[in-house]
Amino acid sequence: MKLYNTLTKQKEEFVPLHEGKVSMYVCGPTVYNFIHIGNARPMIVFDTVRRYMEYKGYEVNYVSNFTDVDDKIIKKAMEEGRTAEEVSQQYIEECKKDMHDMNVKPATTHPLATQEIQGMLDMISTLIEKGYAYAAADGTVYYRTRKFKDYGKLSHKNIDDLEAGHRSIKVTGDLKEDPLDFVLWKPKKDGEPYWESPWCQGRPGWHIECSVMSKKYLGDEIDIHAGGEDLIFPHHENEIAQSEAANGVPFAKYWLHNAFLNIDNKKMSKSLGNFFTVREIGEKYDLQVLRFFMLSAHYRSPLNFSADLMEAAKSGLERIVTAAENLQRLSGSTAGELSEAEKDLLNQSHAYQEKFEAAMDDDFNTADAVSAVFEYVKFCNTNVSGENSKAYIDALYAKLKELCDVLGIIVEKEAEILDADIEKLIKERQDARKEKNFARADEIRDELAAMGIILKDTREGVTWKRA
Repeated sequence: MKLYNTLTKQKEEFVPLHEGKVSMYVCGPTVYNFIHIGNARPMIVFDTVRRYMEYKGYEVNYVSNFTDVDDKIIKKAMEEGRTAEEVSQQYIEECKKDMHDMNVKPATTHPLATQEIQGMLDMISTLIEKGYAYAAADGTVYYRTRKFKDYGKLSHKNIDDLEAGHRSIKVTGDLKEDPLDFVLWKPKKDGEPYWESPWCQGRPGWHIECSVMSKKYLGDEIDIHAGGEDLIFPHHENEIAQSEAANGVPFAKYWLHNAFLNIDNKKMSKSLGNFFTVREIGEKYDLQVLRFFMLSAHYRSPLNFSADLMEAAKSGLERIVTAAENLQRLSGSTAGELSEAEKDLLNQSHAYQEKFEAAMDDDFNTADAVSAVFEYVKFCNTNVSGENSKAYIDALYAKLKELCDVLGIIVEKEAEILDADIEKLIKERQDARKEKNFARADEIRDELAAMGIILKDTREGVTWKRA
């Protein structure tokens, strides 16, 4: 299995630090709003990497954090008259719901930055003791960027070229020894959440959070660190500087980064009006379609999101699901043992699994892996009929399900809800709204959404359709 390592700018054979085990850290979202489809790409991509590692027999310790203390969270809390904790807890739950609907497996551990403050204080103290950090007069603690001789090795930036106070890492204030030094701990401002520290009442810088959570749950040295390519510099570069200076060992062996997601060939931004949350996409499509769309390109290639491409993904996904349903239907109507001809066909079918694995072994090329699944679907459609034995059909289905499981694509649909049951739930929701029991009304709407039922409130009443 070969992975493209951002650190070395080449594909390398994957050799884990500990045989049969993989330690993997993926930077998670800052929780101040619903996650957008740009956030969804690394979630889906690296969930698929994890699934393939497990398919290959590895025991994966997968850690993905929630950044639950941040300027954006504090700003939102102040605007809404709530605490930062209330805002972050709300959007952690919303994020978990979206992850569930995209069939992203829960991480082994989802640490919260606010629950790991002591570890951050300990690491910052170690960095000060080793001369890699210093406290300024106002209690801000800075990292001495120039003292770490390998600074820039991940982003392949030369530290001298960064001089002139590079905007990405320059923090305002004249208390730094060097314009390139970055913040490890900062003093609180009025109304902000804060923690006690040896330097001042304050809160951690963003970069130190991930270094500490990775160390606590995975160890000083890990196999894979992953995230979006926008995190390479300065976030991941600074993580390396902190972790390697504090721990004295290489931080991560392999660095994986997914490329950006564009909308209709433009960068996604609120100002352009092309900003979509996962929840909004879920109102138009089953989020399995979004997942399938995300896997239709190689993770290191920029991906363009458009209505046409989503429709194409929907059609492609339907082809696979329909083939799976067809196999299940035919299996229930047949019996008997494998014939020699069927044994021969099953042997032929192994070629598609091998093609799938070859694609995934080549830096997780999901686009080619999906192509292999389509070829296998065609094989199944061509070589299965009501005349075949149950054993043969079940073997073909099991293989299709196994490959789709690696991609996180669900082929076994739950029993469809009946129209009468939908109408009953809609009436219950209407009654709840009349009684001003909005919590129950929202609950029913979410229940229906989870079943793929989309509601629309109109002047004439409630209309609904299946996603």
